[in-house]
Amino acid sequence: MQRDGRTLDHATLETIRKMAVERVREGEAPSAVIASYGFCRTTIYKWLSQASGRGKGLKALTARKATGRPRTLSLAQERQVFRWINGKNPMQYGFDFGLWTRQIVRELVEMKFGAVLSLASVGALLARQGLTPQKPLQRAYQRDPEAIERWQRETYPAIAAQAKRRGAQIHFWDESGFRADSVQGKTWAPIGQTPVVKVPGQRQSISAASAGSSKGAFWFATYQGALNGERFVELLKKLMRGRKKPLHLVLDGLPAHKKKVVKTYVASTQGRLTLHFLPGYAPDLNPDELVWSHAKRTGNARRPLQKGEKLEQRVAA
Repeated sequence: MQRDGRTLDHATLETIRKMAVERVREGEAPSAVIASYGFCRTTIYKWLSQASGRGKGLKALTARKATGRPRTLSLAQERQVFRWINGKNPMQYGFDFGLWTRQIVRELVEMKFGAVLSLASVGALLARQGLTPQKPLQRAYQRDPEAIERWQRETYPAIAAQAKRRGAQIHFWDESGFRADSVQGKTWAPIGQTPVVKVPGQRQSISAASAGSSKGAFWFATYQGALNGERFVELLKKLMRGRKKPLHLVLDGLPAHKKKVVKTYVASTQGRLTLHFLPGYAPDLNPDELVWSHAKRTGNARRPLQKGEKLEQRVAA
């Protein structure tokens, strides 16, 4: 039975080659030697030829790493591709699309280096550079990086220190809205046959607000309609009901949060409630945003409302 040398590792093949040539040099017949290893009978003659060259000997049979097909781009060029992509967007290079795709990278490489790569090669190139396809976070142009850094380094630590001195609690506040006919996400179906998901014909919507702390305390309430100053005060009264410790409430700068009626109510609590406002356009500083992200991923977005079921019940659950 013949043996396929490709199934053996390089070190084993090297040892077999050298042993076979040495046996032939010691007087054994080449055909008998190669038959003992189970290889094709002509293989031994190629090994003998390689080892017979002047100044070569058995070292000519040493295993070498296969070079394979050389890459189209050099290592320096591949690193340049990384620098083009990292922290930048295609529009900076004249493209009309703001997200990186393999096709755009392919076109940019051809434009800059004159090299044509397949989409598969582009994907392999990006993987070698530690780049993976990811959903980008959205940040408003109006963000003030200095204000955000000041909040993180100075403002919030001062709030935490003040709360500790007074024995107060710190909660983060946020609101959100829900609709019964919200987008359901994706599901699998045959090509060309758009799947149908049955949802209630009656449109339902509900608004909700919540407040949570880093220690796991959580409060929420649902309400109908948009938030205004008066409704916000009603929610704050529910939040403060039965509360024994002072509360520092961190929230965004929504106009309803800063109405005169709100300021009047906060003043009437005589220090039991204090509002602190986050920098503008910085929802990532508010951990209560994660509450609504979770609720929307796991609520009616994944399972449509059933007949007779109320959206408010689903949101509360």
